[in-house]
Amino acid sequence: MALKFYNNLTREKEIFTPIDPKEVRMYTCGPTVYNYAHIGNLRSYVFADTLRRALKYFDYNVKQVINITDIGHLASDADSGDDKMTKGLLREGKELNLQNMRLLAEFYTDRFKEDLQKLNILTPSVLAFASDYINEDVELIQRLEKNGFTYKITDGIYFDTEKFPEYGVLRNGIQKNEDEESRIGLNSEKHNPADFALWKFDPKIGYPSPWGQGFPGWHIECSAMGIKFLGEQFDIHTGGIDHIPVHHTNEIAQSECATGKSPFVKYWLHHEHLDMAGEKMAKSGDNFLRLKLLEEKNINPLAYRFWLLMGNYRTKMNFNYEALEGAQTALKRLFRAYIDLGNDLGTADSDYQNKFKEYIADDLDTPKALTLIWDILKDEKVSNADKKATLLDFDKVLGLGLDKLKEDNISDEVTAIAEERELARKNKDFQKSDELRVQINILGYEIKDIPEGYKIFKI
Repeated sequence: MALKFYNNLTREKEIFTPIDPKEVRMYTCGPTVYNYAHIGNLRSYVFADTLRRALKYFDYNVKQVINITDIGHLASDADSGDDKMTKGLLREGKELNLQNMRLLAEFYTDRFKEDLQKLNILTPSVLAFASDYINEDVELIQRLEKNGFTYKITDGIYFDTEKFPEYGVLRNGIQKNEDEESRIGLNSEKHNPADFALWKFDPKIGYPSPWGQGFPGWHIECSAMGIKFLGEQFDIHTGGIDHIPVHHTNEIAQSECATGKSPFVKYWLHHEHLDMAGEKMAKSGDNFLRLKLLEEKNINPLAYRFWLLMGNYRTKMNFNYEALEGAQTALKRLFRAYIDLGNDLGTADSDYQNKFKEYIADDLDTPKALTLIWDILKDEKVSNADKKATLLDFDKVLGLGLDKLKEDNISDEVTAIAEERELARKNKDFQKSDELRVQINILGYEIKDIPEGYKIFKI
């Protein structure tokens, strides 16, 4: 069964064929670590993780690279405004220097890693800071300079888009709105409004280079790191659709002009936005929700993952707590049902397994794949042991952590509350019983009533 993905480069759903059958090479645009990641940012990594898991499920070895942007990402894609890391230092009242910039980056990178762990996202093969690869940036710009694609103006070294006839191939056919146009911006010294910075001069903070002190452009960092770890051509590049008009378009241009090889990336896969109240979630706005805030509202981060899987990655999703709470209820129901299947592990049911593969192979159709969970749980023809094996098989892609569910290691505090609740139930004090159930939930456990008493498991 062949995997098919929607490739934004060709605007078609294509059968996936890796460049090297022995290893799929995949690059995921990482966070700019001047602040915490919000749940909209995290959709990108749930999507990339599901894709990576699907590739492994279909027996591919995967090398995944995620970059950490800690220099060079300006507030505007028009190559103007402050570096976002500089904004972070100013916000926190810290002196502007490279040492503090790195310390800031490391702090928010650690928080990012914690979020990935809570969402059960696999650790990438490479997770690397952009500032560790300045030499690679300089070398790539020098290759572009040698090939005649650069020019110098007052504030930096720029890429000349007029010299690359295929410029914009990724965004062709995709309607641009006014916001995207403004992100390219105007600079009276540019040869063309779409030309973009490869190196920005900065006498106060930056790195030495053949052109003067400064820092690399955001786009060149991704190209340089992609080429270093994955080669001059690789299989898959992921990111949000907002990266198509500028960032990924510029990555293609500079990479292919530096190496002379095309295509730079064979398959470009992008996820849609997460909206809140009809607006895209952004760190600069008032609709900035962290994963931690969901936890404070007693929502399991895996419920957020489950909710995302209920929509196709190419579908815009509108966040609201009611929908997320519904997803959490469904996830708890799944966890309870899985525990109730018992400890025996059988064999994955081939009919359900083939149907699951069919859905996942069709451009990661996770909404349909999730329906199979409830189908098999209701199927009386399949033994509990085989149901458990089948659900564990599905979870290799879905990543809901079923293999980590256990009934043991229950704390004394939770056990005491459960016993108190059991007594309240026997006395028909159902209000107190419900209150004690909530206390158990807050402590991270779920309790299920059974004829023999109750079962507790961690969620």
